[in-house]
This record gives sequence, C-alpha cells and structure tokens, in this order.
Amino acid sequence: MEVQPIRDPKKIIAMRELLREENPRDEVLFILGINTALRISDLLSLTLSDVTDISGKISEEISMKEQKTGKVRSFPLNRVVRESLADWLPRLEANLNASLFPSQKNGGKAITRWHARRVLAAAGEAVGLKNIGTHSLRKTFGYHAFMRWKSIELVQKLLGHSSPAITLRYIGITREEMDTVYLDLNLGEYSPSL
Repeated sequence: MEVQPIRDPKKIIAMRELLREENPRDEVLFILGINTALRISDLLSLTLSDVTDISGKISEEISMKEQKTGKVRSFPLNRVVRESLADWLPRLEANLNASLFPSQKNGGKAITRWHARRVLAAAGEAVGLKNIGTHSLRKTFGYHAFMRWKSIELVQKLLGHSSPAITLRYIGITREEMDTVYLDLNLGEYSPSL
C-alpha cells in the first residue's frame, strides 16, 4: 500500500482537530510533518533543544542533520508550527535533551514510527481518508507546495529529489489534475473584457 498525500485542506483541519482531542503530542507531530517535510525518523529524533533556544523561546528555524541523507538542513518554522509548539512545549519536562514526542510508556523516549503510523492511519480513516501513514506528512507538504507555487523544481529541491519526474510521482499528482490544466487553460479564448 502506497501512502497518499492529504489533498483536501478540510481533511487536514479535521485530522488536526481529531489528533488534538486524542493527544496534543500527535497534533504537533502532524503539524510539524506537514509544514516541514521532515521524514518521520527526523521528526521523532527532535528534542526540546532543536525547537527552542537556551532561554526556552521557540526558535525561528531548525537546523539538523538528516538521518537518511546525512545532509544538514536548515529551514524556518512558520506561524502554524510555532503556535502549535507554543501550546505543546509547556507540557514537556524542561530538559533540553527531552524528546519532543515522548512516549507515555517508554520512559520519555520518543514514540516509535510504528506508533506514529497507527495514530495517523486511524485519524485519516476517521475523517474518511485511506492510505494515510507517516510518509503522508511529507507528501502532503510537497503536494500543497506544488499546488500553491506550481514549481516542480522548487518542490524537488525542498524534498531533495533527483528529478522532477520522481517528485511528481512522489506527491501523487494525478492524471485528472494534469487533465484539468488542459481543460482550464483555454488560451486565445475570445473575451469581451480584453
């Protein structure tokens, strides 16, 4: 089963609300994932010190070494992420090395990727989505970045892919969405307002 991006913004909001009700930790994981395109292994490795400065103030950006690629990646945290963190951080212990997503059963260590997958799949199913998993977070970021800025090269660079074709397939651009471009373009159409 290949996981899909969450295409409908209303489903994103519904999932966020559901996750917040179930466990605010999972809401923050969801928000960070869809707004940063971090892989689940990198998300789960985040600690309090990765998202705050020494005084405890939420950082404007994250700089981290990706586990998969070994590359250092720096990116700003948008308003939605910072607000979500502001709600969540007071609930954590004040240890800068503490996991941002602690397990309730595992002595403060991060939840497992399998736990995160189960949580996200259940929330997706509850709002009427199928094939949702941890990788859906990264794919959702890519899909919406492409839909907003219409630059596959930009999304390719943000996701670290080697070609535009890989990125298009990865973010799940469908044949129907490509056909819409042909059907809606209508160049040269006569219009009285021209």
